[in-house]
Amino acid sequence: MKQDFPKVDKLCGKLRIKALYDNGKRFVCWPVRVTYQATEGNTQVLIWAPKSLFKHAVDRNHLRRLMREAWRRNSEPLKNNSQHYQIAFNYIDRECQSYAVIEKGIRKSIKRITHESETNPA
Repeated sequence: MKQDFPKVDKLCGKLRIKALYDNGKRFVCWPVRVTYQATEGNTQVLIWAPKSLFKHAVDRNHLRRLMREAWRRNSEPLKNNSQHYQIAFNYIDRECQSYAVIEKGIRKSIKRITHESETNPA
């Protein structure tokens, strides 16, 4: 299985991101807040660590790297799903957590999104 994070999987563009935050559903799987909505095309992801919580760019980059890796390793259920999504993962904890904690939160959020898509098909 090829595990990469190509450009087509990245959510970018101010209008798309604004539409996601305006119209998307939200929930928290500690230490990330997840905002998602169903979309056409590929499943796209935005990974974000706020400057207001982490003043040093090194810390923000480290957290984003951990979240990207957790997404890459656990995204298969959403990629194999017939429904496609735009998803934003926002890191909300004030402390830098370990990879295991971040991966657990990402895995729980992916499971919740797939469960909601099975129970409420669009």
